[in-house]
Amino acid sequence: MKTKRNVIDDGFTPELVEKAIFCGNLEIPKIHKPNQLIVPPGLIPFTQMLRSNEHTEAIHFYEYDYKFADLLTNTSKYVEKLSSFSAVISPDCSLYRDMPLCLQVANTYMNRAIGHYLQSQGIYVIPNIRWGDERSYTTIAMPERFAFLGVDKHSIVAISSYGCIRDKENRHYFQEGLESMLFTLEPEIVLVYGSMPDSVFSAYTKSTQFIHYPDWISSKRKKVG
Repeated sequence: MKTKRNVIDDGFTPELVEKAIFCGNLEIPKIHKPNQLIVPPGLIPFTQMLRSNEHTEAIHFYEYDYKFADLLTNTSKYVEKLSSFSAVISPDCSLYRDMPLCLQVANTYMNRAIGHYLQSQGIYVIPNIRWGDERSYTTIAMPERFAFLGVDKHSIVAISSYGCIRDKENRHYFQEGLESMLFTLEPEIVLVYGSMPDSVFSAYTKSTQFIHYPDWISSKRKKVG
C-alpha cells in the first residue's frame, strides 16, 4: 500500500526556506517586497492555468486546499510552469476560525515558505494574507499578529473575500481582520478576489488602493452571458 506523502514527512520541506529570513518569535519565512509594485491584469486559479493563452494573469490558490496539495510537497516541479505567468499569489492555505491555533500558525508558515521559495526562483510573488479567528490578527493570545508576519509594510498584498462575508458573523471577523491587516502592514495596493461591498471596504478606500477581481465562477458566467 502506497503511503500518502505529507508536508510533515520531511519536516515541512525545509529546502524551501534554506536561505529565508525568518520574522517574529514564530520565525515565519519572509516574502520580500518587490522592487516594483505590479498590478496583474487578471487572476487565474492554479488548477486552470493551462487554460491561459497569454499568461498575463497572476496565479492564485483561492481553491480547496486539496487542489493544490501537490504544490506543497513537490513545489520545485511547478517552478517552470509558474514562471511563465506575470505573478503568483502565495498559497491560500486555509485558516478556519475553529482551527487549533497551532494549525493556523502552520498554514501561515506554509503560505510564506512556498512564497519565499518561488520568489527565490525569480517569480514575482504577491503575498496572500489570510487570517482565522481574532488570535491570528490581534495580540490577545500571542505577542504578534502572526497572520501578517513575513510580509513587508508598504507593499502589495492579496486577500480573498470569497465565501467569507456571506453572513453577519463571517463579515464581522473578515472586517476586523482586514482593518488589522491595513493597520499592521499599511499596504499600498491590495488585490481583492471576490466581492467587494461598500459596507465592508468603503471605510478604507481613501488610504489604500484596492484592486477588485471577480471570483472565477462569476467571471466565467459573465463571459458566457
